[in-house]
Amino acid sequence: MINKQVSGVQEAIAGVANDMTCMFGGFGLSGIPENAIAALVKLGVKGLTCISNNAGVDDFGLGLLLHQHQIKKMVSSYVGENDEFERQMLSGELDVELIPQGTLAERCRAAQAGFPAVYTPAGFGTEVAEGKETREFDGKMYVLEHAFKADFAFVKAWKGDAAGNLIFKGTARNFNPNMCGAAKITVAEVEELVPVGELDPNQIHIPGIFVQRIFQGEKYEKRIEQRTVRKRD
Repeated sequence: MINKQVSGVQEAIAGVANDMTCMFGGFGLSGIPENAIAALVKLGVKGLTCISNNAGVDDFGLGLLLHQHQIKKMVSSYVGENDEFERQMLSGELDVELIPQGTLAERCRAAQAGFPAVYTPAGFGTEVAEGKETREFDGKMYVLEHAFKADFAFVKAWKGDAAGNLIFKGTARNFNPNMCGAAKITVAEVEELVPVGELDPNQIHIPGIFVQRIFQGEKYEKRIEQRTVRKRD
């Protein structure tokens, strides 16, 4: 069994360079690779193209990279909750490609499966389809969307082993599984790293073949984007 465990986040992000394309798992602030993002901020790489459902908030998640002007382009589905993102986009400092959420997921999954492209009905007849190939299937029009091409995918799981097998928990099963294996190098950070053989094979969501590096993260904040509670009686 190949041991994919690395010593820590610094070894995990080795090879990340300026102008690369990187995927980041997570939905809002749920299931984001907090350790990897913080390490990339310290690394100081510039000109990144980031593929992620959203761009975090002003002081957390990908928002930290935005504040340091390390992101050149965001490929996202939802871009609210981040004032700095809005400022950079409206000023022309940040290139933004908005993608329907299902299409974003499928373009990740296509890359993971080795498919060059997929047809989807989402976006046909809108600006999303401009300049793209369209085709009719059974009387319905579809848009051809190409699989993503990324250098690194950074994902976060609840538990994993040294072979790279991963188990996700709760809402972290959002874009994280689809991004595993969808880039040249997939880096997984986990809350708990266990020896090979301790994970129940029936509970594994992503097999280790889709992961190249794995490490145990630390000091997870697990922030809630918008905390809403009911009033006490």
